[in-house]
Amino acid sequence: SKVQDPDLHMAITDLGLVYEVNIEGSNVSVDMTLTSPGCPYGPMMVEDARKAVAEIPGVEEARINLVWDPPWTIERIPPEVRLDLGLDY
Repeated sequence: SKVQDPDLHMAITDLGLVYEVNIEGSNVSVDMTLTSPGCPYGPMMVEDARKAVAEIPGVEEARINLVWDPPWTIERIPPEVRLDLGLDY
């Protein structure tokens, strides 16, 4: 993913922020979350994700759904990425 979390400087996919991607013909919807509900970069990250999906050839409609359930935790980060971040104890 080319969409980055500006605080952590990592791709939102590597951080486990993307929960689900649904493709119906040329329409794509993505369920994603943020590391916290009060994330000041939230609106920018959602718009960056929408733009990135919309740029994919063949996509006519890109929709990003911001979801809070289940809440994000560091366990959503893949083990190899947690290790890179120094979070794997």
